[in-house]
Amino acid sequence: MKASNTQLALAVAAALASTSAFAQSDTEQLQQQLDALQKEVDSLKTSSGFNLEFGGRVQLDYNYFDGAYNADNDGAGGSDFFPRRIRTYVESEHGNWDHKLLLEFSEGTAEIVLARVRYAFDNGLKVKAGKIREDMSLNALTSSKHINTIERSTLANTFSPFFRWGISAYQYFKDSGLRYAVGVYKNDAFGASGHDEDDKLTLAVTGRLTWSSAAPGDVIHLGAWHSYRDMGDNDLSARFARGEVRETNVRLVDYAVGGETAALNSMSQSGLEFAYQANAFTLEAEYASRYLDTVDSSNELDGERFDGFHVSASYFLGGEQRRYKAGSALFVQPKGIKDAWELVARVSQMNASSKQQGTDVTTYTLGTSYYLSSDIKFMGNLIYSDVDGAGASTLVGDEDSGMGISARMQYLF
Repeated sequence: MKASNTQLALAVAAALASTSAFAQSDTEQLQQQLDALQKEVDSLKTSSGFNLEFGGRVQLDYNYFDGAYNADNDGAGGSDFFPRRIRTYVESEHGNWDHKLLLEFSEGTAEIVLARVRYAFDNGLKVKAGKIREDMSLNALTSSKHINTIERSTLANTFSPFFRWGISAYQYFKDSGLRYAVGVYKNDAFGASGHDEDDKLTLAVTGRLTWSSAAPGDVIHLGAWHSYRDMGDNDLSARFARGEVRETNVRLVDYAVGGETAALNSMSQSGLEFAYQANAFTLEAEYASRYLDTVDSSNELDGERFDGFHVSASYFLGGEQRRYKAGSALFVQPKGIKDAWELVARVSQMNASSKQQGTDVTTYTLGTSYYLSSDIKFMGNLIYSDVDGAGASTLVGDEDSGMGISARMQYLF
């Protein structure tokens, strides 16, 4: 029997009403689930057992250089504009555990700078593992976002391997002001591959001991460190450092120029640190040396010792003060700094010459930084270097000195 139009309309209406009811029920259920999920996320964010943070930095640099820095072009003026660092990080905390992952990006590539997992014991001892910074040199340990010159000192760039895969432990004793750090790392720095001829892992053992008397605006810091590095019969890299100007055509600190590189069984490095702060004024000084143990005991470089130092002074015109972090034994920029000027001067020297080869480089830097805020900083440096040593003429010819001008815009997020 054919249904009437009225019956058909009633059937369609009933079906639509049923579908609408079911749809409304599903929507309400989904909304309840979303509300519950949002409450869970909010609970995690506010929980003392969980904390997640993202951030990073962008550093854009301009460099001009001439003389020895551009000796390959007869000392003519050269220049470049480039991203010095583009980094982003994520870190989290969960009870006594924390982690941090720091990535650096350049055109077409990305690199893991730091990948750390750390555990903090109740007695203050902290143990960390992963790709971590070796604990040596006050200037090298200061983060690039907190340094008061555009480039670190030649000493820091010569002696520090910066981040390497390994494990370390450190502890600060507030009552005495003492702090120690000791670590074991894969030695794939300074020309070492991380393995010897038999593909056995080569290691570095590094320790640092510091003492500090620290109060806001009144700091004395003393430190000493030592690093023994198994080089696995690899050649020590010829070029130690650039001379505190980035992207130049010539790296001024070179122990092999005029001669040849040396294959090493091992290498030992040691350093001393001193810092003094009185309100807006901060003074830092370091000395370090490197001892070579060559594979061939008849090599003229066997037992050779290269050393260097730097002294720097900085001053905030508005009376701001750098913060000293006793638990890490280093300085960072003033908290909440805004509309502030900082002046800095530094002299550094690295002796990388022997009887027949190598260079000695002395570098002078004058600089200023303007802190628009704690996240935005503008920097300018004037750099002058003298080059000497048995291999200097081979490296730079008649260009025995060079001038550099560096500028940076830094943005933290």
